[in-house]
Amino acid sequence: MEHAAVTLPAEQPTPLAASLHNQRCMDLDKRDTALVVIDPQNDVLSEKGVSWSLVGASVKENNTVENLTRLFRAAKEYGFAVFISPHYLFPTDQAWLFAGPIEKMMLESKEFWRPSALRLDGFAGSGADWLERYKPFIEDGRTVVASPHKISSPISNDLVFQLRKRRITRILLAGMLANVCVETHLRDLLEQGFEVAVVKDATAAPRHPTLGDGYKAALINFGYLANAVLTTDEAVKAMMY
Repeated sequence: MEHAAVTLPAEQPTPLAASLHNQRCMDLDKRDTALVVIDPQNDVLSEKGVSWSLVGASVKENNTVENLTRLFRAAKEYGFAVFISPHYLFPTDQAWLFAGPIEKMMLESKEFWRPSALRLDGFAGSGADWLERYKPFIEDGRTVVASPHKISSPISNDLVFQLRKRRITRILLAGMLANVCVETHLRDLLEQGFEVAVVKDATAAPRHPTLGDGYKAALINFGYLANAVLTTDEAVKAMMY
């Protein structure tokens, strides 16, 4: 007895897989959308910074420094609010009794170091200072500089408070480091009810011989978590319209 050939239907993607695959550009409106840049500081973006040996290759490959410049310029030109979530470590932080790997690296290398929370002596040009090319955007009297986050999350600073006070509900997120502060800000801001798009080439991450490639790890989680994952070209175009 011959058996008729059976043609099985092509496997269809699940609704979840389809939605993850077809992420769209998040709508941007300057009335309720802000650019949030994390740690645009010398220690992670300058070749003289204490973390350059770990992050430099990723920064160069992504063209991170120039892409952040483009985001700052577009936000200012098209009327979007800009917020900075900086990182500072003070002498009193050296008294922490326990710390994770990144915290230990920061403390031991004195990354983002300031001699006092109440003084700015020695700040200009230091690892904690802004990259020189960003100063016209950050120091224009309109950019909001939040208090410092201490490890990686905005839970320890006033970024969310400052956003809420301006009725910001949607965020373009960029800055350093992709797999640490950017990802942690993304997670916390989502939990706080914000709609968040990450600009994937306006960030970078460390490559560590034993811990691995932080940028690759971050991209995976950006795709799973963010409302949109954009290039700088896409983000700038979205701000224009």
